[in-house]
Amino acid sequence: MSDALLKTEDLRMVYHVGHVEVEALRGLEIEIQRGEFAAIVGPSGCGKSTLLHLLGGLARPTSGRIFVDGTQISLVSDAERTRIRRDKVGFVFQRFNLLPTLTVRGNLEIVQQIQGKPPTARKRIDELLGMVGLPHKMDMKPLDLSAGEQQRVAIARALVNDPAMLLADEPTGNLDSVNSDKILALFKELNRSLGQTIVMITHNLDAAALAHRVVEMKDGRVVSPGVLPQLVGAGS
Repeated sequence: MSDALLKTEDLRMVYHVGHVEVEALRGLEIEIQRGEFAAIVGPSGCGKSTLLHLLGGLARPTSGRIFVDGTQISLVSDAERTRIRRDKVGFVFQRFNLLPTLTVRGNLEIVQQIQGKPPTARKRIDELLGMVGLPHKMDMKPLDLSAGEQQRVAIARALVNDPAMLLADEPTGNLDSVNSDKILALFKELNRSLGQTIVMITHNLDAAALAHRVVEMKDGRVVSPGVLPQLVGAGS
């Protein structure tokens, strides 16, 4: 039985470029189960990144509905959408977006400070840096790390708030093959050991093959939803 964490209905997004309307999403419908690792693939310009931004509450759709953990986020206030994004979503982008003046630990601590977490929550940072294999680099600045290490820090930062879902937009796009493999192996382990729900956009079909399901997009629509997996514990 399906246990949907994410669901969209007739999702549409229209951008205006001058006097021209550009339909980024055209009635898109998708469902992501709790605990699923889903890869979304498709040609450039098909609406993948737009979809991810909408799922994460970074923007509102032109029309249609988005449900995150049972809440229709397209209806809530901006403040409530911000709260849902803060509490339930972790983002990993192609660009690492780390603060260069802060240490590795500082980049994770600032997320906790924004959330108002108590000092005792700092133990979570030690656990996450151990999980991504960087406990010995916690006092270094991002620019002193390799690209692969910076992305691992970005993943740890995305997990600080213990999100219901991790949204990753081309997370290996700036990495060589060796570091790409390490990041993908980390995603696989996070999903396997923690049951972390992951939605990953990628152009790399080898990367997509590691997911439970590959969703294909074209021209703002899902053209192949893949096979919805039967996950252990789903629907329980």
